[in-house]
Amino acid sequence: MIAALLGIFGLSLLLAMILGRTHARIWLGLSAIASLSGLYAALITLITTETWIWRGGIVLGGETPFLRLDGISALFLVLVCLVGGLGALYAHEYWSGHHHPRSAPGGRCWWSTLVLSMGLVLTCANGLHFLFAWEAFALSAYFLITLDHDRKDARKAGWLYLAASHAGTMALLAFFSALAARTGTWELGPVHAQAGLAPLFWLALFGFGVKAGMFPLHIWLPSAHAGAPSHVSAIMSAVAIKMGVYGIVRFSGWLPMPGSSGWVLLGIGCLSALLGIAFALAQNDIKRLLAYCSVENVGIILIGLGLSVLAVQHGQPIWGKAALAGTFLHVINHGLFKSLLFFGAGSVLHATGTRDMSRLGGLWKVMPWTAALFAVGAMAVSGLPPLNGFVGEWAIYQGLLRAVAQKGPAAGVLPAVIVLAGAGALALAAFAKAVGIVFLGAPRNKPAAHAVECGWIMRTPMILLAMIMIAIGLLPGLFFRPIMGTVAVWAPQWAMADPLLATRTLGGAHTILICALIAGGFLMLRKIQGAGTRTGPTWDCGYAAPTAHMQYTSGSFAGIARGWFAWLLRPEIMIRRVRGHFPGKSLILERVPETVLEKAVMPGAAAVSFVADGARKMQHGRLHLYILYVFLGVTALGVMVLLGGM
Repeated sequence: MIAALLGIFGLSLLLAMILGRTHARIWLGLSAIASLSGLYAALITLITTETWIWRGGIVLGGETPFLRLDGISALFLVLVCLVGGLGALYAHEYWSGHHHPRSAPGGRCWWSTLVLSMGLVLTCANGLHFLFAWEAFALSAYFLITLDHDRKDARKAGWLYLAASHAGTMALLAFFSALAARTGTWELGPVHAQAGLAPLFWLALFGFGVKAGMFPLHIWLPSAHAGAPSHVSAIMSAVAIKMGVYGIVRFSGWLPMPGSSGWVLLGIGCLSALLGIAFALAQNDIKRLLAYCSVENVGIILIGLGLSVLAVQHGQPIWGKAALAGTFLHVINHGLFKSLLFFGAGSVLHATGTRDMSRLGGLWKVMPWTAALFAVGAMAVSGLPPLNGFVGEWAIYQGLLRAVAQKGPAAGVLPAVIVLAGAGALALAAFAKAVGIVFLGAPRNKPAAHAVECGWIMRTPMILLAMIMIAIGLLPGLFFRPIMGTVAVWAPQWAMADPLLATRTLGGAHTILICALIAGGFLMLRKIQGAGTRTGPTWDCGYAAPTAHMQYTSGSFAGIARGWFAWLLRPEIMIRRVRGHFPGKSLILERVPETVLEKAVMPGAAAVSFVADGARKMQHGRLHLYILYVFLGVTALGVMVLLGGM
């Protein structure tokens, strides 16, 4: 059954790659078939907790193909198929061949390639074939990011992504090569009994961490997610970066872990969560805000995973199982609400032509569906009950608080509790800004005033995602059950531990909360209906002729909170003041740079470029000097060997 479903998944995507360039509707149908078959296979695996294995009868690259689908890979495959299918439907209207005749055919082909390669990344159980799938995944993502290649920022974002991706791939090549050399096989699986493998985890953490976008390896992420078409941004943020998370999760369960690995993961998670949302709060570009929010959510996932590693090392299955269940559920939750938010941002961009929040406003009146659905996503990403974002974070909180209550060495995770709470507060501020500035108030320009709601083809994926998010939030126990099977794959020794820690504490709170919300909503509705409707002027703040430009902007809304992180954000401000005694025009321009990229990576790259330019002088085309270089090199090696022998 699983073999047939995965075969349909792969074959449909291969046909979609071939036929998609010329037949948009056939491509959409094949994408739907692939998504449904892959999703069905993943759900069967999650529910039955069985592992599917397939070995090919052919040899590719000197190795026999080996595919495996278990609880962990099935969990991530759910996201690949769900967002891959809904994104294809969204793109059918958003990036149609009518409006983008040059890039839409290629976009359909690369979309199918991306989904297929991510499916292979999740199921390949051979290190060599995993690297081939990983590289296909990286290249197809590059071509999707640069789909709108006429724009300079898209091309620049693509090159930055490609450079960062290949830096990570080099680390993974070293990791898999060393792992194969130590174990004697390219086949992947648990190797806890192998001595001397623990240091390899650091190579895996760097290689997969680049793709996951964890701080400070996130340098490619903001520009790539902001510059790509919105359906591409959705799958990059919701799914593609999860391939990096998958690698870290998978090999943290398979490898013998260094003693400090749990604390390192916890520290990187705290850094990513707090600083990622701080950068998000400072953004004026709505898609860049969502991109930095992905860094924050990867941090939350790493906090839960780091705590789980600590639980294994300290023999504490109770709070470790709660943290890991919350981690896996947050992987799904982030994929759902982040794809919804990027689809909503794409709808706004499609209607107004701008991503600058300070140029928008008043869109709730003209785009009520997009506004309401974006607000649902904003509530979920802020961790507000009764939506899905709250459920996963609650389980991680349970694990952290239980660890603190143990009063042992693991009680040192207390700062992580504070960081997680602080990141949640900043996320609430960031998305209050996004919803308020973009959808409330008065329109700040003509495109915002004359915006039109997106069509049903773009609207349907957003509605389906919102429905799934609400279902997870209202019925968490139903979704925790298959998650527990995934936890057992990562840590089989926890199979007998109490699986109900998070859901037991969540159940009563959720019941009370849902009843309170229903009662409050009913009372508010009665009050509104009884009060009638009145129309009148709003308070004009003492101005005789107020305009839409007097509203809060994106920058002024977050000014105080942004000031707390000025040491990191390093905002660049240009002010032109009014001079003289008569009215005139003043100007304030503010830009928040990519601090890590512009202040650390680019100066380092410039230094390397300077040295390389100096070394280029040695390439002058004179053969006799090249022979001299070889002679000097061999002589130096000989001297080193002689000195070493002495």
